[in-house]
Amino acid sequence: MEITLIRVDDRGSDRAELADFLTGNEFPFHVTRRPARADVEGWIGEGRFGDADHASYWIDGDQCRLGLVVLQDLTDGAPVFDLRLATEHRGKGHGVEVLKAVTTHLFTTMPAVNRFEGQTREDNIAMRKTLVRAGFVKEAHYREAWPVEHGPPVASVAYGILRRDWRTGQTTPVNWNDAPA
Repeated sequence: MEITLIRVDDRGSDRAELADFLTGNEFPFHVTRRPARADVEGWIGEGRFGDADHASYWIDGDQCRLGLVVLQDLTDGAPVFDLRLATEHRGKGHGVEVLKAVTTHLFTTMPAVNRFEGQTREDNIAMRKTLVRAGFVKEAHYREAWPVEHGPPVASVAYGILRRDWRTGQTTPVNWNDAPA
């Protein structure tokens, strides 16, 4: 499947579609599983989908809209992504292709960026496998760091990919045995 990223005009022509997408799908591994329209409108007003630090893209593939990706912390030097696939497109093996396309987009459009990051909940096994299959390396495990609606927090697991790993296709592993005794 060929993946295409299309910039979201969150304050213009795409505003209603963005709100419909976010309120019309449930995102079980996000902090807010099913945001209300008022939440989305507030997020748009805050610049969460498009400002100097955020850029949002529709993810299209084979004549259909698969989902949305938001690139965050763009001014930080190590951007992070928020990936949301539509309910009907989850579990169909699109995740690795999507994440590779997003990574390629980031590294080809932001030449000063050396690393790209993603985080997910410890219990989001599908996303964790997707990250590894897309060339990302587990870099951290933050205990009880991910808030959960109506439940206790769970661990947040952080992954990253370096520009050189993306360019060469070789993964640079983390040395977990280097802690002093």
